[in-house]
Amino acid sequence: MRQPDPPYHQDSAYSMPPIPRDEGALPSIKIVVFQYVMAAAFIFLVSGYWTLQIQNEQIYNEKAVRNEIRALPIPAPRGKILDRDGRVIVGNLASYRLLLSRDNLREDHIIPIATGLNLDPKEFAERLRRYRSLPSYQPMFIKDELTTAEFTFVEANRDNDALPELELISSQRRVYPQDGVGAHLLGYVSEINDAELNTPEWARHNPGDEIGKAGIERYYNDALTGVDGERQVRVDNRGNARAELGIKEAVPGKDLMLTVDLDLQIVAELSMEGRNGAVVALDPRTGEVLALVSRPSYDPNHFVGRIDPSEWNKLLTDPDKPLFNRALQAQLAPGSTFKPIMALAALETGVIDENFTVTCTGGATWYGRPFKCHKRGGHGTVNLYKAIAQSCDVFFYAVGNKLGIDNIAKYAEMAGFGHKTGIDLPQEKEGVVPSTQWKMRLFREKWFAGETISVAIGQGALTVTPLQLAYAIGGIATGGVWMKPHLVKESAALAPARKANLNIDHVNQVIQGMWGVVNDYGTATAARLPGLDLCGKTGTAQLASNELLKQRKDLKDNAWFVGFAPKQAPEIVVAVLYEGGLHGNLAAPIARDVIKAYFDKKARRNPRAPEQPASVASMAPLPKVGAAQRP
Repeated sequence: MRQPDPPYHQDSAYSMPPIPRDEGALPSIKIVVFQYVMAAAFIFLVSGYWTLQIQNEQIYNEKAVRNEIRALPIPAPRGKILDRDGRVIVGNLASYRLLLSRDNLREDHIIPIATGLNLDPKEFAERLRRYRSLPSYQPMFIKDELTTAEFTFVEANRDNDALPELELISSQRRVYPQDGVGAHLLGYVSEINDAELNTPEWARHNPGDEIGKAGIERYYNDALTGVDGERQVRVDNRGNARAELGIKEAVPGKDLMLTVDLDLQIVAELSMEGRNGAVVALDPRTGEVLALVSRPSYDPNHFVGRIDPSEWNKLLTDPDKPLFNRALQAQLAPGSTFKPIMALAALETGVIDENFTVTCTGGATWYGRPFKCHKRGGHGTVNLYKAIAQSCDVFFYAVGNKLGIDNIAKYAEMAGFGHKTGIDLPQEKEGVVPSTQWKMRLFREKWFAGETISVAIGQGALTVTPLQLAYAIGGIATGGVWMKPHLVKESAALAPARKANLNIDHVNQVIQGMWGVVNDYGTATAARLPGLDLCGKTGTAQLASNELLKQRKDLKDNAWFVGFAPKQAPEIVVAVLYEGGLHGNLAAPIARDVIKAYFDKKARRNPRAPEQPASVASMAPLPKVGAAQRP
């Protein structure tokens, strides 16, 4: 019989056996973790299924369909630009556009495609990068116009499935007049760039889109741009089209009829051939722009699609600045073309009357400084009529001193200087009309009376654009009514007139002096037209001080002329800037040619047209100058 174990004692040689470990604890933790992982995976799969099959069913169905159906764009033709007689100035030419399907593009095809199409491989790769933010099924435009060799390359590689990414579609290429006729007026289209894509103005556009970048093309871009269509085709696993499924036709852009007369535009262009400067012709009764020229010019056709970098660099570095629209951006001293406004201001404020005279001896001293007249021997005794007709500087020095700078500024602004005219073209400049407030605001200095003397003859800080000059004189010629200049017929209703309550006797005195400029031994007898009362004013404007001119022989004076006809009830006003033309009488024939072309054409169309009202005095009373709205 087994003896019982001895009782346990702390000091016994025997020790308590170790407590056995729970062998099931670790496996149970693993099971719990596994269960959580499986639950998370199940939830993930269920949510993905929900998103795929229920929440975004349509989106994913469309993506699946795109694997076998490809949508090829049908570019909408851009609206045509017509002259006032309905003749097409800017149109479109049937062409092809080459697309690249990025959803099946192979990396090893990039270099062969670039080489075959005469593209810079680095530039081509950069263009591909720009499209990465867009869905891969959206094709990329590569080229708008293919050479015969490039067309053959595309067709050959598409036929043998060597480069199935390439796709040719029918398109309309923009076509402009040759030799830069109307370039600054019409503008141009070109492919949108990265900087433009990041601006609110072009936010709705995509890489590859062509947009208007200057002139009418830019100002009316939304109207001229149509709505692209789409052609759906079924494709095989290599991306080749196998069947056409449907077509959504493109909606062409809207045609625009301009106020411009193409005949006058061409005459003005030819008159400026070989010269730098600008010509602006307006109908002062309506504000319609009949012609607008800036020289030198450029060929807008070079910009369509993508302009060659070397050509772009040539335009940017040309010292004559062919991209610069002188007609509404050149801010220059108007010289003596400002004198009719000075004369009107002096009569309206009462600082002179029709009997006021000045003795011109060839110069005068004001505030300790000598001021010369353009006629060295002087004009003798000069009244208002003679002062305008023969452009006597000494007479207007005296008038300016009597008026003071703030009165001069008031009437200059009334005529439209110092403010944009609001013409429907981008990037118009406003020029400068100096005043005591203007100088204090910009320079924190007071105005000195001696500075007024230069402004009185259209020099000093005063600057205007050719468009502003035509607009200002046109308003005076019509008795104080300034019609907003515009280029599109439909915009006329949106351009209310500005009016000033001018004394018609004063207006007629100024107009009579401008008639004498052309017809009575004035400074622009070269502009005389038999049988037509053409009125005008010449201007010669220095680009720098007399001291600097002695050192810089290249700084030749600018020549200006502004004229209108007929004297009674004017129908056309023309302003001419001839850069470096030296004397205003050399700019006068340019305006004469445009005015003659206008009346010659009118006579051919309507040889028995009734005569216009006899005088601006027959016009209705107008509001006071102070009530005139700014342009």
